[in-house]
Amino acid sequence: MTTTITYKRNRPINAQQLISVFASSGIKRPIQDVARIQKMIDHANLLITAWDGEKLIGIARCVTDFSYCCYVSDLAVCKEYQQKGIGKTLLNKIKEEATDQSAIILLSAPSAVEYYPHIGFEQVDVAFRIPRSN
Repeated sequence: MTTTITYKRNRPINAQQLISVFASSGIKRPIQDVARIQKMIDHANLLITAWDGEKLIGIARCVTDFSYCCYVSDLAVCKEYQQKGIGKTLLNKIKEEATDQSAIILLSAPSAVEYYPHIGFEQVDVAFRIPRSN
């Protein structure tokens, strides 16, 4: 592991790279469906990635209009890089890109609910969803 982590905006990645981060991070995503993962990449309009050299080690994948809201679909960091501030830096870079005109919105995994208030997120009770069928 090198000591310098770099962050990139919309650097192209492929499904296998993202699957590797998802699998390592512990986040639950349909990693067995490579085509679906590729669509997740293709249709996001803001990707902030963290790199250790040429290795993708973290990602914040978003859909945003850059003027009112920014939905963070995924925030994942490889297990061996967690608790080093990479996730927080990814979110800070999202805030910079989305500007202060945009609300940053995400749905937390149950295991991460305690994390987000510590980095400036406010928990809200007014969200609704229609669950995925698969």
